[in-house]
Amino acid sequence: MFGRTERDVLVVGGGPVGLVTALALADRGIGVEIVDREQRPAAHSYALALHARSLEVLDRLKLTAALFERGYRVRTVGFYDGADKRAEVQLSQLATDFPFLLVIRQDILETLLEQRLAQHGVKVHWNQRVSQLNVEPAAVVAAVDELGKVSLGYPIQTTEWVIERTRQVRAHYVVGADGHRSLVRRSLDLAFAEQARPQYFAVFEFQSDAPPGDEMRVVLDERSTNVLWPLPGGYRRWSFELLDGDVPEETRDKSRLSVSVGEELFPYLTREMLLRLIQERAPWFHGSVGEIRWSIAVRFERRLAEPLGRGRCWLAGDAAHLTGPVGVQSMNVGLREAADLAAALAAALRHGGDAELETYNGRWTAEWRRLFSRADALRPTDRTDPWVKARRERLLACLPGSGDDLAGMVQQLGLQFAGG
Repeated sequence: MFGRTERDVLVVGGGPVGLVTALALADRGIGVEIVDREQRPAAHSYALALHARSLEVLDRLKLTAALFERGYRVRTVGFYDGADKRAEVQLSQLATDFPFLLVIRQDILETLLEQRLAQHGVKVHWNQRVSQLNVEPAAVVAAVDELGKVSLGYPIQTTEWVIERTRQVRAHYVVGADGHRSLVRRSLDLAFAEQARPQYFAVFEFQSDAPPGDEMRVVLDERSTNVLWPLPGGYRRWSFELLDGDVPEETRDKSRLSVSVGEELFPYLTREMLLRLIQERAPWFHGSVGEIRWSIAVRFERRLAEPLGRGRCWLAGDAAHLTGPVGVQSMNVGLREAADLAAALAAALRHGGDAELETYNGRWTAEWRRLFSRADALRPTDRTDPWVKARRERLLACLPGSGDDLAGMVQQLGLQFAGG
């Protein structure tokens, strides 16, 4: 064991939620350290669109000007039956300074957050993983493994990650923003109960001459949900829900036929599969399919940790909850959690007590319970289109919002939640 550092807060996880937590703490003058086991910021993302309320959080962190230069604005969510538009949600009707979705690559968002942290003298410690947490009465002591690559094998050389050294970080609080396999959550032995069945999606990013427009296009057929996104730089993104017969099996030839994202391996998908899915599910899409820069199959679960932490260890983002991909809720609600948790931690550090942290737990647990149960409360009205009425639960899962914003989007579809 080499050395020990003292911090107010240790943030575990260098994705958007962890970085926002760290930056919101640093802006308040709180001593923070952030570690992530990955080598660098993400090259790709599942959550590619920032909700209006996320943009409000990022605006308070002085990031929106740079984001707007690099992102693409989506102002409409269109719902289609094949080529026929059956309903839409106009995001311009949201009561916010940012009435749109901002489509942006996750690595760009993370780089901008890292640059802002550097202005506070906070460095993100990549290639460093927390391997153990020891909760003491007045602090948490984390064992942090610093990882490095070594070359192995002869005559065929391979590389592996090894622990170069282990150090200690003693912090008053730990934030687990370390994803769905969260070590912080597992260390607390918190329940992470499944809320609904998982879904599988095939995700393709590719160059195309298709007009981008300003619409998130959701195509519903009898069994599947499929989404076409405009991306910056002349790219498009198709996400096709995979049915049982389409879900690819994991291959043993992982180096050739799997895609590595961090330490995760996902089945590689071919150009032929993209063309087949377009032909079967969106034959009206006549845009070209140029360079495919990313294609993977991903399993999306719906889970909720309860509680969202205790004592000196707290969760935010995917460590605390998982949702389906279309409404992009887990990361976006996670960004709001991050800002709220930073404020609660600052209050606890300055004034003592855990009242603000318990309020954080109560507020966001209630928000997620509502989100996971709102389909049961969704009701048609006398102005609901029959097509919308028949698919209302599926439409709800596709809406990019939460809280009052979600209720407003539902009303645009001629629906309402029971009780108001």
